[in-house]
Amino acid sequence: MVPLVPGIQPAETIAAFAEAGVIRAAAAFDGDQIQPASLDLRLGARAYRVRASFLPGRGRSVRERLAGLSLHEIDLTRGAVLETGCVYIAELQEGLALPAGLAAVANPKSSTGRLDVFTRVIADHGREFDVIDAGYEGALFAEISPRTFPVLVRQGSRLSQLRFRHGACRLSDAELAALHEEARVVASHEPSIQAGVAVSVDLAGFGERRLVGYRAKRHTGLVDVDRPGAYQASAFWEPLYAGGQGEIILDPGQFYILASKEAVHVPPDYAAEMVPFDPLVGEFRVHYAGFFDPGFGHAGAGGSGARAVLEVRSRDVPFILEDGQIVGRLVYERMAARPAVLYGAGAGSHYQAQGLKLSKHFIMDV
Repeated sequence: MVPLVPGIQPAETIAAFAEAGVIRAAAAFDGDQIQPASLDLRLGARAYRVRASFLPGRGRSVRERLAGLSLHEIDLTRGAVLETGCVYIAELQEGLALPAGLAAVANPKSSTGRLDVFTRVIADHGREFDVIDAGYEGALFAEISPRTFPVLVRQGSRLSQLRFRHGACRLSDAELAALHEEARVVASHEPSIQAGVAVSVDLAGFGERRLVGYRAKRHTGLVDVDRPGAYQASAFWEPLYAGGQGEIILDPGQFYILASKEAVHVPPDYAAEMVPFDPLVGEFRVHYAGFFDPGFGHAGAGGSGARAVLEVRSRDVPFILEDGQIVGRLVYERMAARPAVLYGAGAGSHYQAQGLKLSKHFIMDV
């Protein structure tokens, strides 16, 4: 049995979990599958188009629900296109046999969120998405629903990631304030700290042309999720520039890539997550993919000045966002141990020292 230390479990412990059978994988891990504080999850051989999203609920398995909700089965070994507006349930190659006291939480990978692919992890008997209770033993599945671009996926594609948590990890507001005094978690001398530290949107613009973000085009070609640098950005995205008012109107149903005004710093002994913001301040969703690994924005890992990229979608009505408006909060959690390799120090870190950046699949026009 792997000894458990309170906190978010680092890469070295995740590897030990695999050796001990806590993580059960259908195939050997890919070389870059274990991240500093998370494990990428790989799609399995089959997916199912379903009528609607669902949770299995207490006493029921995902496969039992699929028997009544599946419209057809899809072979992922040959690759398959997942269409926008449809809901799919895919097998995952990784399953779990969690001991008592060890829980897990899932989140979309950064590139998945920036493609506007809505994905959540489901476990048997689950009553919440993306939450796997301590002691769970069984298979894992991914719900996938592309919202803007059709995507090509295959067995082994990685859309989600999993963190392992033991004990109470989250910093209180007082502890977070003390960490900010020591390590500047956001580039603000007087941050708003209340159930996390506030992050605001930058609509002043980047560069001479004052670029503030991108709006996704409709009716584009598909995106192969396993082909970085394969698509011209202009075929999929419309750039947005700052106006005189310092604001932007979010159109319902449109998807935007924006950036935080604050540079974000996750010290090596901590992990962070962007959490849903209070819906009473605006009917919009920000940041589908919320995990920030140890070392994100850390000067020692080449990330000084890194912004949080915001995946934004307005819900039912047009909504005005203003420069400097708070759009999310970062919660910080203690690591059980500092990972040997920080985010940005390895070849797989695509978004270290980022400003306003699309997903790794797109190249900018010259």
